[in-house]
Amino acid sequence: MRLLLLALTFALATPLAAQEMTDAEREAFRAEVRAYLLENPEVLMEAIGILEQREQEAQVQADVALAQANADALFNDPTSFVGGNPDGDITIVEFMDYRCGFCKRAYPEVSELVSGDGNIRYIIKEFPILGEESILASRFAIATRMVAGDEAYDDVHSTLMEFEGNISEASLQRIGEAFGLDTDAVFAEMESNEVTTIINNNRALAQRMRISGTPTFVVEDQMLRGYVPLDQMQQIVAAVRG
Repeated sequence: MRLLLLALTFALATPLAAQEMTDAEREAFRAEVRAYLLENPEVLMEAIGILEQREQEAQVQADVALAQANADALFNDPTSFVGGNPDGDITIVEFMDYRCGFCKRAYPEVSELVSGDGNIRYIIKEFPILGEESILASRFAIATRMVAGDEAYDDVHSTLMEFEGNISEASLQRIGEAFGLDTDAVFAEMESNEVTTIINNNRALAQRMRISGTPTFVVEDQMLRGYVPLDQMQQIVAAVRG
């Protein structure tokens, strides 16, 4: 607050700054400004509101620039699963973690958004940031796609998003067997350099995009950091189309 007060004081003083002011005049002016603000504190709230609005607008513009600068890695990476309508008119990218509670909360709503719309291209970026279980789950999902294809990945991804409890090799074994996967081949692939490279590339992309949490969504060139309810997602998609 003191920093804001000083900034506002100097801003108000700008027209006078060009004049030669004595120390006494400068002190008197500052006292007048301080007295005015103390008598009219709503001015500070208005200034804070304007500052916050400008910061938000600047963040939005910065995010747009980041999305545009990293568009190829976001939208054209062949190592990332593409669901929904591959030829959709809107592309949504999600950075997610299987241990993330908000990712799990968003999962059914994202699924409803994509399936209900019918014209959304949906890309998943495996971004395990919540410990060893997250990494284990992502490695299993990526390896499943490499061994058994997109449909198997989609099944495993959905199961892991709905999974409650600890993720272990034993639990992943059961998931794989439930879908008739060659689990030996999947587990062998999990530690491959290719799987490691995919995860590392996603982490590097997230760092360039200044993404530090999950879920994070990129809707064309807009970034949504954190859980967003279904109705708001639908509004955002409609606004992008409009």
